[in-house]
Amino acid sequence: MEWHQIQYFQMVAKTQHITRAAEQLSISQPALSRSIAKLEEELGVQLFDRKGRNIYLNRYGEMFLNRVEQSIKQIEIGKQEIRDEIHPDHGTISLAFLPSLGMSIVPEIVSSYQNQYFNVKFHLTQDSTKQVMEQLKSGNVDLALIALLHDDKDIVWEPLLTEELFLIVSVDHWLASYDEVDLKMIAKEPFISFKDGYGLRTIIHHLCNEAGFSPNIVFEGEEIGTVSGFVGAKLGVSLVPDLQVLDKNKVKLIHLKHPRCKRDVGVAWLKDSYLSPVTKRFIQYVKHLF
Repeated sequence: MEWHQIQYFQMVAKTQHITRAAEQLSISQPALSRSIAKLEEELGVQLFDRKGRNIYLNRYGEMFLNRVEQSIKQIEIGKQEIRDEIHPDHGTISLAFLPSLGMSIVPEIVSSYQNQYFNVKFHLTQDSTKQVMEQLKSGNVDLALIALLHDDKDIVWEPLLTEELFLIVSVDHWLASYDEVDLKMIAKEPFISFKDGYGLRTIIHHLCNEAGFSPNIVFEGEEIGTVSGFVGAKLGVSLVPDLQVLDKNKVKLIHLKHPRCKRDVGVAWLKDSYLSPVTKRFIQYVKHLF
């Protein structure tokens, strides 16, 4: 069964006249008759009752026409969805991001973008660095806002901003009176880190190694709020960016002199993947935003 047979059948059902249908379709009457006959042969039933020059849909034809019209409608919807997707003022942006970026950066970006392009929709996913990268590589999302930990030949990454990482201690900690310290000063302190797969864990371990020690990890959390809570309860220290979720009545943020503690956040996409116009526009938007 071919698509043109479906279209021919629909026109004949509409006109209930072979000659008029052929004229509407700009094909010869014999060609149209052969197409309908071939369709009926494939279905194993006649779709029309013929009376002289006129033909009429029978019950099989009515059943088939109902499904044909539903299918054509869905195809037209699909075509319109694709047209919307490739229009830079419409479509959907599929974006994955880190939990720590969901506290201010991502909501602000999405809000400001939709205020400017109100027909654009977002499909948003929040997860660990490992999971975000897997979603990006599998094609489940088009873009990711992440701190790239190492070069990846399959990923294009454009830097957007640099976040300072602070040492956080409880307000009663012996280091709380300092505004700036070297990272090696916490070498023997119990450390509150992040679970495997989270980018901050990798960055923290790299920075501690650079300072000449391995952190004494006593707990691994998934969210900065949880890590901050454990630090505020005097259970250890940690390294985090300055975020609103931090309870500064319970924790003190301290600048680090050496090594320089930071993470670079950027927008990433799969190399050589198709990016719709709306997605390309969004990339340019965030690059100019920071």
